[in-house]
Amino acid sequence: MNTRFTKILASLTLGLAILWGLTFLGTAVSHLGDDGAVCVKTGFWANATLEGGLPVGQGVEASSSTARLCQNNPSTAQRAADLGGQLPWTLFASVALLLFSRLLDAVVSEGPFTDKVARRLTVLGWFVTLGTPLAGLVVGWSQSWLAASMVPMLDSGPTVSDPQVLILAGLAAVIMGKIMREGVRMREDLEGTI
Repeated sequence: MNTRFTKILASLTLGLAILWGLTFLGTAVSHLGDDGAVCVKTGFWANATLEGGLPVGQGVEASSSTARLCQNNPSTAQRAADLGGQLPWTLFASVALLLFSRLLDAVVSEGPFTDKVARRLTVLGWFVTLGTPLAGLVVGWSQSWLAASMVPMLDSGPTVSDPQVLILAGLAAVIMGKIMREGVRMREDLEGTI
């Protein structure tokens, strides 16, 4: 096993986790202090023909029937919902990279087939499995609420974002963690027998 490469990869993923975390914080702070418009896209009227344009609220500009809605003077709740549409995936990526970095550190310090590595792989797998739909729901709900706040008659309901394939990767990591934990237990039993 090439521990030098694994150490470099662990350092790189830790650096990326920190970078994503700083991006998360910077975006949140700068966006909350911003006084510009917030925008959201909705395809609610994609197949509709509406006389007189879209039924938008006061201060909202709509660009087409596959609407890009922009609120010029957003409320605090609208600004928070806009952040809810942007930041969950950034936070998810930061935490996933941090967990992966910790997994690689355990591989470097103790070797790949240890209980610590198996536990960290399982934690990473569960985080990806449960965090993917949770982040997708937060994004979907935030965007739906923001669109509904700009168009009073709109209630499009929650949606989930696209990267749901990550759930399979997370479940694979959970299963591999369980297999590795069982392998570690069997190795310890074998060493105790000999």
